[in-house]
Amino acid sequence: MLTELAMQTDKGIVLASALIGHLRRQSVILPALNAVERASAEAITRANRRIYDALAEPLADAHRRRLDDLLKRRDNGKTTWLAWLRQSPAKPNSRHMLEHIERLKAWQALDLPTGIERLVHQNRLLKIAREGGQMTPADLAKFEPQRRYATLVALATVTDEIIDLHDRILGKLFNAAKNKHQQQFQASGKAINAKVRLYGRIGQALIDAKQSGRDAFAAIEAVMSWDSFAESVTEAQKLAQPDDFDFLHRIGESYATLRRYAPEFLAVLKLRAAPAAKNVLDAIEVLRGMNTDNARKLPADAPTGFIKPRWQKLVMTDAGIDRRYYELCALSELKN
Repeated sequence: MLTELAMQTDKGIVLASALIGHLRRQSVILPALNAVERASAEAITRANRRIYDALAEPLADAHRRRLDDLLKRRDNGKTTWLAWLRQSPAKPNSRHMLEHIERLKAWQALDLPTGIERLVHQNRLLKIAREGGQMTPADLAKFEPQRRYATLVALATVTDEIIDLHDRILGKLFNAAKNKHQQQFQASGKAINAKVRLYGRIGQALIDAKQSGRDAFAAIEAVMSWDSFAESVTEAQKLAQPDDFDFLHRIGESYATLRRYAPEFLAVLKLRAAPAAKNVLDAIEVLRGMNTDNARKLPADAPTGFIKPRWQKLVMTDAGIDRRYYELCALSELKN
């Protein structure tokens, strides 16, 4: 029982609690605490061996050679391949994303057996990857072969960092759009106030004209010339914000930033999702196909079920689906 639980977690307190609970249900007198701790530690040791074997056994000789090569120095002689592959992006921008994509391609070039990362519980896989990430290549080289290969497999298959980087880039762009939206509104404050005061005067003139039976157009021209009034309406329309005062439309200004890395990003990304997210994955497949074919126009049957109400008016236009906002919407939904 304990070994099976240890295949899911190596937290001693969890194992000890499970063992004590099991003994109580069996009406067995509880042993000394050090005996419980020893049993838990032994279960973790057995589980570790089984996990290392599960990750290492499917590897062919070619896989093992490629994994061992990660511990060797690169052509420049400064760092090992593993040290280079483990580098984290310094800043959330398109240049660092492209560099990170190159590292992900190198991981994928190992061509490990399909689904190898699903042979063990994800909690243990992540823990092994974290531990491996804190060790130097020299330390890893000292491990016995099964543990070394299992650790390198875990490092190679836990690649969530690229999604995290994408999320950070999106967060940065959303914040920039929001700030620009607020700054523009604040900068327009004086002009907006002047328009409100002007239309207050015009409104009062129209009310007075209605009550006295005077001509409405003459009432307006008593305040300002008709040409000036028409010009002020055009200015007011430019000052006006969307009905919901949303800044989302400004995200479109950052489309070029995302396009610098989006095709490569989508090409290397390996996604699996719950049925509820199928529409997003279908949209990603459509975008991948368009990138491959250098197509600009979205197909008429492009999936739209993932588009939330906030995006609807930007994506679904009178002229059809807007490619720019469709892609931005799909990329933003990846983190959800």
